[in-house]
Amino acid sequence: MGLTATVLPDSYLVIGWLGLAFLGWRWLMSGDWRRLADPARLNLLLGATVAVLALWQIRTGIRPGLGFHLYGMAALTLMFGFWRASFAGVLILAANAVFGHGSWRALGIDALLMAVLPAAVSWNVYRALERWLPKHFFVYVLGNGFFGAALSVAAIGLAVTVVMAQSGTYTLDYLLAHYTPYATLMISWAEAFSTGMAVTVMAVYKPAWLETFDDVKYLQNK
Repeated sequence: MGLTATVLPDSYLVIGWLGLAFLGWRWLMSGDWRRLADPARLNLLLGATVAVLALWQIRTGIRPGLGFHLYGMAALTLMFGFWRASFAGVLILAANAVFGHGSWRALGIDALLMAVLPAAVSWNVYRALERWLPKHFFVYVLGNGFFGAALSVAAIGLAVTVVMAQSGTYTLDYLLAHYTPYATLMISWAEAFSTGMAVTVMAVYKPAWLETFDDVKYLQNK
């Protein structure tokens, strides 16, 4: 989204910060942060965060708050789980604000829409596939890497459409004509292919990087 502070009412920015503060508290209570005490996992998280930050710099847009770029949040979620992936997303947005590509005032709402939401969608797709489908390599790659990534980005596009329309920033007709189809279809397919390829490479050559992938469970006797 980018400079949402220039287009969204202050009430939405306050709601975003309150939501982000609640999720930060939940992350601390989850105990997931303790895994960052492992230097290898911390270095991997920071390296992946920088890589996704670089990906976010390749962007375009039609109006303030209506941008298009690849997100990489599904890949981060498969690598680190929901909590650390969403934390990495917040770090990326903070770095964008430092570099002048985002707004500190809008960090809360941006984090909810572009980090927490796609991570939550990806994580729930992963859990659903684990529960309902066979443990197979292609189920993992296609279901999570392709389908989960596409859904996570489509969710961002739909959420941004709702927020922008409800706030009165842009009309629903304008969003449906110029933003929503591209954000939910075109970008989601690009995200699906890029994430699917990245997850496939990691699963084959660096399975330890994917905390959600167990090579014995997904490959042995298949």
